[in-house]
Amino acid sequence: MVLTTLKGNDVILSQITSQAKFDSYSVPLDQADFTSGGLSQSSRIRPNRLFTADEEIIVYRAGHVSEAKLNEALDRLILILRQP
Repeated sequence: MVLTTLKGNDVILSQITSQAKFDSYSVPLDQADFTSGGLSQSSRIRPNRLFTADEEIIVYRAGHVSEAKLNEALDRLILILRQP
C-alpha cells in the first residue's frame, strides 16, 4: 500500500498480507475500507514492513483505501516509530 509519494518518482509502501498476521502492529483491511477497487479477501496492512520503490515499477493498482484507513495505518506507523 502506498503510504506517501516522495519528491521524484519514489513512494513509501507498506506490506499488505492476506495471511493471519495478528500482531500488535497490523491493521485490518476489508472490502468496506476501499473507496474503489479492492482485494479478493480480507487482509492486513503491516506498517512495520516498509519499503521504498520507484513508482514506475508498480504494475497495477488494486484500489484506493479510504482516507480513514490510510490515517489508521499512518497512526500505527507513528506509534511504532515512537516506541522506546
